[in-house]
Amino acid sequence: MKMQSVIAAIVLGGVLAAPALAQTPASAAAPNSQQQKMKACNTQAGDKKGDDRKAFMKQCLSASGAPAPTMSQQERMKACNTQAGDKKGDDRKAFMKQCLSTKS
Repeated sequence: MKMQSVIAAIVLGGVLAAPALAQTPASAAAPNSQQQKMKACNTQAGDKKGDDRKAFMKQCLSASGAPAPTMSQQERMKACNTQAGDKKGDDRKAFMKQCLSTKS
């Protein structure tokens, strides 16, 4: 009889303790500032891949805050081509050289 009482007490204790153990602390439920920063940087990284993404994420997550937006070589070439418009020959060549060498 005594053994059944002990087992019943253990089972009852486990049932009563389960809801208390299932609750998460308030800090775990709400994302901290680092998680929010990671989410924002991840969104800003967009389609970047490989070393470009790694460098972007490192800069974005650093204490310096949000990084200045940088364009890839392909994006820069596209923007410079659009800006060059109707320029031809040496004029276009000089413009493209200057435009592509500008870091932005």
